[in-house]
Amino acid sequence: MATLKLIPSDRAFFLLVSNAVFANPFSLKREEIDKKIAASSENQSFKELIAQASAQISKRLQQLDINGTIKINDFRESDRYIMRNVFLFDVFHKFKNRFDDIILKQIAAGNEPIQVPFAKEALTLLTKRGLDSSAANECFSLFYQIRRAFHFIERGLIGQSNSMRQLRMNLWNNIFTHDIGYYERYIIDKMEDFSTLLLGPTGCGKGAAAAAIGRSGFIHFDEKKNVFAESFTKSFVPINLSQYPESLIESELFGHSKGAFTGATTAHNGLFALCGRYGSVFLDEIGDINIQMQIKLLKILEERIFSPVGSHEKIKFQGRVIAATNKSIANLRKQNKFRDDFYYRLCSDCITVPSLQQRIQENPQEIDELITYTIERITGHKADELAQAVKEVIDKNLPKDYSWPGNVRELAQCIRRVIIKRHYAGDIISKPDDAKSKLFLDIEEGQISAENLLANYCALIYEKYSTYEDVAKITKLDRRTVKKYIQKYNQENTG
Repeated sequence: MATLKLIPSDRAFFLLVSNAVFANPFSLKREEIDKKIAASSENQSFKELIAQASAQISKRLQQLDINGTIKINDFRESDRYIMRNVFLFDVFHKFKNRFDDIILKQIAAGNEPIQVPFAKEALTLLTKRGLDSSAANECFSLFYQIRRAFHFIERGLIGQSNSMRQLRMNLWNNIFTHDIGYYERYIIDKMEDFSTLLLGPTGCGKGAAAAAIGRSGFIHFDEKKNVFAESFTKSFVPINLSQYPESLIESELFGHSKGAFTGATTAHNGLFALCGRYGSVFLDEIGDINIQMQIKLLKILEERIFSPVGSHEKIKFQGRVIAATNKSIANLRKQNKFRDDFYYRLCSDCITVPSLQQRIQENPQEIDELITYTIERITGHKADELAQAVKEVIDKNLPKDYSWPGNVRELAQCIRRVIIKRHYAGDIISKPDDAKSKLFLDIEEGQISAENLLANYCALIYEKYSTYEDVAKITKLDRRTVKKYIQKYNQENTG
């Protein structure tokens, strides 16, 4: 029989804790709840605030445990749900640092799942609080997912601008929905039915956003082997669709059987076959594929079945699909280059990744944070003198309203350029009028080779139309040749 009844002050406190469990950790709402739990009015870092809140919760639970460990069912029915959440919060935070260690060790180990030395201890604590073994296992697996999601979102997508704060919140909701309670009860094993479309300009960080989603899926814990069933390093399967000619994309995605076409001397597993039940396929540059391929991908999204090229074998696809494009989907749909049915099946969630220009406009200090972060990733050290040197070069050589057309990818290359030769002059291709003037002057003076003439011409067309296919149609060149010339132009004329 349940005998424990929470006094009003305890119930109010534990209700706050229960609400914290379901609040997005990147939201202001969660910050406000944590401050109330921690009884803090000071400006503290998230880490300090959580540590103080966790200490307050442990103190309250110790008072309840004075006569022995209390369980969920020791409380009256109206309080059990609240106390279950409180117990989960407490156990999670007891082990969160050890989960962080496992994440880093798994990254280093690669695709082979590693042992989890604290699993038995954590599972025992959960069962002592009244969860059966199955529920304890699911909660432990959920803890690991929560910590991975926080790790990859927080560390991979930094910045305090409003748009970046919103992006981190959107990514969290994409992984756990807007209510993690619903997620746990109803769809924890069914997220493969929710596709994601990432939008934003080239180089803004769509790949990092996709990786955060793809590496943060739910993975069951295997108690017999003392490992999680799959390494999250294996669960994210990316492909850049623009780097393959149309004749090869189908084989790369779906695989092919031996003899399916000339040169297919062995069978080949495509990305959809390599992606297991815990995984996600990331289709980058989805706006570049033709209508026929859209139809084939639509079939996979709807039926979850595909066949390798040259085979009638039906293979089940169990993973999730994440797609990205730097093009306007609305314009592609108006031009009948992107099927409406494909779009509607792909867009369970649409997330826009902001440009660097937008981020800096919202928060001018964001570029300083990105410089420090990028240098640390490149060098492995927090090098303040390098950061200062980069900032000086940017302030000296680039206008204050520089648009950063290559976004965070361009900033990373700017930093490398400054480290190498302490100079960066911006992206020339972003100034088409200057590029045209220089091209016409070189032609008039007879100072340009035929190869460089083609490279310049292809780059100018690409600046206007944004696709290799359009450039190829206008110039009557092969798509791969067009890409080669544009890359040559970028290498020789940037910075």
